[in-house]
Amino acid sequence: MHAFRKAVEAGDIEAALRLLADDVVFLSPVAYQPYQGKAAVSAILRAVFTVFEDLRYVREIGGGDDTALIFETRIGERAVNGCDFLRLDGDGLISEFMVMVRPLSGLTALAAAMKEKLA
Repeated sequence: MHAFRKAVEAGDIEAALRLLADDVVFLSPVAYQPYQGKAAVSAILRAVFTVFEDLRYVREIGGGDDTALIFETRIGERAVNGCDFLRLDGDGLISEFMVMVRPLSGLTALAAAMKEKLA
């Protein structure tokens, strides 16, 4: 099991953030431009921890330098499915973090909730 998955499933945001490389790039399902750097990505992940309810990973694909973590969650009453695509650097830290979310109504709910949290 990937260390990021273990940290998230344990509810340990600090452990999850320690796995980010200083120059991590976050590719959002909502924003066109990527977020760069550990500080920016940490702020996003902290907000996501408060927006997603009952997050659970249901499958892990790959391993090594590239891992896909498929998840199910809720945003309010809206059921959401998604996938975290993680790429590791030479030190084993997350250098790229891309998120995909479905359905469109779930993505819309995510965008609204994150806008409120990050305003």
